[in-house]
Amino acid sequence: MQDVPRSALILGLAGVLPFSWGALTVLVPDLADWTIRTIGSRFAGPYVQLFYGAVILAFMSGVLWGFATKAEGPGAATGYALSTVPALWAFFMTGGGPTSAGIALIAGFLALLLLDWQFWRWGLAPAWWMKLRVLLTGLVVLCLAIGVFA
Repeated sequence: MQDVPRSALILGLAGVLPFSWGALTVLVPDLADWTIRTIGSRFAGPYVQLFYGAVILAFMSGVLWGFATKAEGPGAATGYALSTVPALWAFFMTGGGPTSAGIALIAGFLALLLLDWQFWRWGLAPAWWMKLRVLLTGLVVLCLAIGVFA
């Protein structure tokens, strides 16, 4: 992880906090109760994970779109088209209840990792990109799995 810029690593890990908070509130019912009483039910359990997960998939579509701007010709068109997939996935696949939405988000983040790899392989993402994305995706998928299966 030494190749990853410190700011990107810190901000990326900070972006995992809502996923981990959701997992913690699933595993610790007293924490979930406190969260519900203090800041509201949408910030506890799988609900914070699902809402935030959809937001992050849409955000990552924008990141991939930015990478696609480095491509030219048919490669650019392919990059732009592929960059829309995470946001569209979140929009169409997360409305069926917490379990199916959680599973859809897990699939979405794993598919996003494949897109990250492809953009990286094309030389459109920074050299350190996959080191960061593998770490963050692993943490997000673990937290979502706790929300779905615990």
